[in-house]
Amino acid sequence: RAVMAEARPLWLLALHGYRQSARRLRQRTGALRKALRGRAELLAIDAPHRLPAGAEDDPDEDDPPRGRWFSGPGTFEAGEAAAAPAGLEESLAAVAAALAEHGPFDGLLGFSQGAALAAMVCALRARGDPRFPVAFAVLVAGFASRAPAHGHFYREPIALPTLHVVGDTDAVIAAPLSRELAQCFVEPVLLAHPGGHFIPAAAEQKKAYLEFLERFHPEQGQ
Repeated sequence: RAVMAEARPLWLLALHGYRQSARRLRQRTGALRKALRGRAELLAIDAPHRLPAGAEDDPDEDDPPRGRWFSGPGTFEAGEAAAAPAGLEESLAAVAAALAEHGPFDGLLGFSQGAALAAMVCALRARGDPRFPVAFAVLVAGFASRAPAHGHFYREPIALPTLHVVGDTDAVIAAPLSRELAQCFVEPVLLAHPGGHFIPAAAEQKKAYLEFLERFHPEQGQ
């Protein structure tokens, strides 16, 4: 063939953070989706657990805030070593269902609690769990769960390629927590940015995303 076929875009399952929803994540990733256009497409899914609306939430009955798991009754704190975390199995099942129904997916993109969940999925995938056929993950403002019941996810280095995006001034998930999560992986790629708790998509970050994703493009025999 004289002409190389144009590579199809990578297909990423996107996992939103605590108190967000798929729609809110879509609204906040416009710049990222534009940066990745033609290279990667995102499909965001809602977390299974609805949260009571707080004062800071849009009063939108059709789009309640949601969570992946809880560290206390109806609450979540990333730094808390929850004695009885609840709801994680439903979230893992929801990811498995989305991968099966809407796939095949190439990788995951997670933000905040969604990045923490994506890291757990990576751990299960690295151990050969057939429910999670993904090749890589982009983890933005991620963290390792402090709950002792979740400790097994991090016992051995997770052998799946990951890009860890760390906000130096993140006041929600402090940068050291995201760096600590990166240490749980074999050969993690770190991308630090000067901003806070959001998914950055300026020129410098766009270049790093594309360089990382380039490794997984189908035409390279991956």
